[in-house]
Amino acid sequence: MIEVTDLHKHFGGFHAVDGATLKIEERSITGLIGPNGAGKTTLFNVIAGVLPPTRGRVTMAGEDITGLPPHELFHKGLLRTFQIAHEFSSMTCRENLMMVPGGQSGERLWNTWFGRKRIADEERALRAKADEVLEFLTVSHLAEQRAGEISGGQKKLLELGRTMMVDAKIVFLDEVGAGVNRTLLNTIGDAIMRLNKERNYTFVVIEHDMDFIGKISDHVICMAEGKVLAEGSLAEIKANEQVIEAYLGTGLKNAEATA
Repeated sequence: MIEVTDLHKHFGGFHAVDGATLKIEERSITGLIGPNGAGKTTLFNVIAGVLPPTRGRVTMAGEDITGLPPHELFHKGLLRTFQIAHEFSSMTCRENLMMVPGGQSGERLWNTWFGRKRIADEERALRAKADEVLEFLTVSHLAEQRAGEISGGQKKLLELGRTMMVDAKIVFLDEVGAGVNRTLLNTIGDAIMRLNKERNYTFVVIEHDMDFIGKISDHVICMAEGKVLAEGSLAEIKANEQVIEAYLGTGLKNAEATA
């Protein structure tokens, strides 16, 4: 699904991503781990078009997408979420979901005068889809609640729900578990696995919670200092001496203990 070849992103003399090369298999759930400052989020930002690469190449299903802007990647089915949720706080959860699909008839001034029936039909369909998404995520009770009033974990679920309002092919999730209680994290994990199995979503997940990564991931990639340090199962990653050293000796165990 995604192939990254010798990718670099420099900020002046700082090499945030320094020759990263990796592959993401279609219909997989890949965990991306590494110590703070390893370049994980910068890698996401470059792949998702938020930042241009200094050099290197990114392909999606064989197509070169290097440097394409986020809106073009969105229409190709590549989406990402952020560590801090970006909801429309004054709108309801249902309305947040209904806003996602592009090209809606109501966005054109002409249609507000002469295409009202088309707009109404689209809104009914979007409302039904949004309600289906909320039910899938087990948060139907939040449909009429303002998004700014729900918990951090529920906002993460809402962000995941946005990806379900379009034909997402691959979703990059940045620290989906940050600030989320264990019950909601399990709900998020279950939703990710269901989307993977039932709707063929491909996921790449940055996360520090090793139990969560172990639960959902088919494959784990560890980054350090902007490079891919190791790949394999979580058990293989935990046993890798380079990985242990990258986490400051006992840091990997500490990451597990504090997760």
